[in-house]
Amino acid sequence: MDVLAFTGPPGSGKSDRALVVAYENKASCIIDDGILIYHNRIVAGKSAKREASRLTAVRRALFWDSNQAEDVIFHIMKINPERILILGTSDRMVQKIAATLKLPAPSRYIHIEDVAKPEEIAQANYARHKEGKHVIPVPTMELRTYFKGYLVDPLQFFRNRRSVRGKTKGNEERSVVRPVFSYYGKLSFSNHVIEALVHYAVRDLRKIHISHISSVKSTSQMNGIILSLDVTVRQGTPQEIKKLIHLMRDKIQREIEHTTGMALDTIKVNIITDVTG
Repeated sequence: MDVLAFTGPPGSGKSDRALVVAYENKASCIIDDGILIYHNRIVAGKSAKREASRLTAVRRALFWDSNQAEDVIFHIMKINPERILILGTSDRMVQKIAATLKLPAPSRYIHIEDVAKPEEIAQANYARHKEGKHVIPVPTMELRTYFKGYLVDPLQFFRNRRSVRGKTKGNEERSVVRPVFSYYGKLSFSNHVIEALVHYAVRDLRKIHISHISSVKSTSQMNGIILSLDVTVRQGTPQEIKKLIHLMRDKIQREIEHTTGMALDTIKVNIITDVTG
């Protein structure tokens, strides 16, 4: 099974172009914002766009819910597609989704800039951030029951695309929804919150003491943070210390990403210790 990644910042128009990108790359399944789409139908998962907050929406898109993940895994195995297109805000996000769903790592990465002009990306960005509109790449009739109570409108795009048999492929319908969380402002976390999460994550690691914690926003990754730590490690061999630091890093990353929905881009660790043997 081949996996393709389609990435771009939130609101850049990925979902709008997902059907065309999937068609042109012969991907019969699309994974977008927590749902599995096959032949223009939602066959498994739960959409992040139904969530009441940005935090729970991010968790839904990353398949943190084991029941949701198992549902999608089951249907992927049942469909057994030759190729799947996974949408995400970054290469790393797609890699994490693929790993959670027990899929191979992406063989190729397609970025929104590869398929959309700057003015088209700007227009999509305006619709997302100024009007709160989110696109789902399935027909509106498919969503009427699924998004009952939401504002749903159809978008039709006529594109001169030719199928393998030479027939013109057009009249591809997507749907627009306004999730509850689209009416809220941006979500941010103070350094005190990050400190508390770090200490909570390593509460069972008795051999380390973290004396200083600071965080800044990443400039290379959307919704990413860079974490700096001063860590004192009790006496041990280089191998023991290395193993402990790796365990600490994994615990901190999981706690921060699960609780805040932000991506931990980098952890800078300053280690103070007595090395033996």
